[in-house]
Amino acid sequence: MDLKFKIIKKSKKNMARLGEFTTKWGISKTPMFMPVGTQATVKTLNPEELAEAKSNVILSNTYHLWLRPGEDIVKKAGGLHEFMNYKNGPILTDSGGFQVFSLAEKKNIKEEGVYFKSHIDGSKLFLSPEKSIEIQNKLGADIIMSFDECPPYPATHEYMENSIERTLRWAKRGKAVHNNKDQALFGIVQGGCYEDLRKRSAEETVKIGFDGYSIGGTAVGEEKEIQYKEVEYTTKYLPEDKVRYLMGVGDPIDLIEGVMRGVDIFDCVAPTRIARHGNAHTRKGKINLRNNKYKEDFTPLEEKCDCYACKNYTKAYIRHLIIAEEVLGQRLLSIHNIRFLTKLIEDIRENIETDTLEEFKEKFIIDYYNK
Repeated sequence: MDLKFKIIKKSKKNMARLGEFTTKWGISKTPMFMPVGTQATVKTLNPEELAEAKSNVILSNTYHLWLRPGEDIVKKAGGLHEFMNYKNGPILTDSGGFQVFSLAEKKNIKEEGVYFKSHIDGSKLFLSPEKSIEIQNKLGADIIMSFDECPPYPATHEYMENSIERTLRWAKRGKAVHNNKDQALFGIVQGGCYEDLRKRSAEETVKIGFDGYSIGGTAVGEEKEIQYKEVEYTTKYLPEDKVRYLMGVGDPIDLIEGVMRGVDIFDCVAPTRIARHGNAHTRKGKINLRNNKYKEDFTPLEEKCDCYACKNYTKAYIRHLIIAEEVLGQRLLSIHNIRFLTKLIEDIRENIETDTLEEFKEKFIIDYYNK
């Protein structure tokens, strides 16, 4: 699918841009944050709750769905949209590369692909660029990813150079077998913290030609300033008229910094993960509801938040649920945290429109991080 992306406005002060892309689900506005539905579900939430939290695109995971329930089961169900009854907007699947390199046991990286053992039962598995695309074709997401190596941090220049060259060869192989005309295929740029390798990876990936471009290998243990430089090293070599996707990033300040460096879409498991541990985002910073000071706090998580949790429940009640290990507490915090990030993105878009994003960032840092 030729993903039509249109830039609505570009900032006069940085690389931020307002845009929109169109799929059969309609127009999706960028910048955008995508909640992660690893196992074909955003943990504890149903599609109606995601819609109310103003999410549009969601992400599912190729590696996990390949292992359970299997891509053929999903295809028989009519694809991911039918299988999980998600009709709010597009679905994106990643390539499985990150999970292979972060979860799988005893990896053996070869030119043909990666041999490894399942993190579930230890069974022997093999994933190649062709296999990853085949699985994603069957899953039927609207946007799919090339199979790449996600190298560790830190890695030597020599290791990273060999890695990006292999990823480029894999990208060509994956594109060659991609046969679902209803799916947009994104290439993934790697290169670690090395500007010359990021440049080469970006330029050569663009030469192959994809519907959009993903920035991989960031937020994998490096310091924030290095992470931001990795993004800068990449976006300036990507085409203006294609979507730019920063993978696996969801810390609030990272969204703002990423947008200012030309990123259009983001995803992260963090909002639901921190919710399961009793944490909530607020404009005054992240709070832990397990703290005893919320035991008799009968105010919402955030006074001006329009999410279902804040409109109907108090910190004291949600704290009780978390302490009592009731799933509703995790659900309410997940709803709020996703809405916090989608609202943050809405505010970012408004400030791009008025060319006040830098001032917005300064105030946000003071309020959220107390700096």
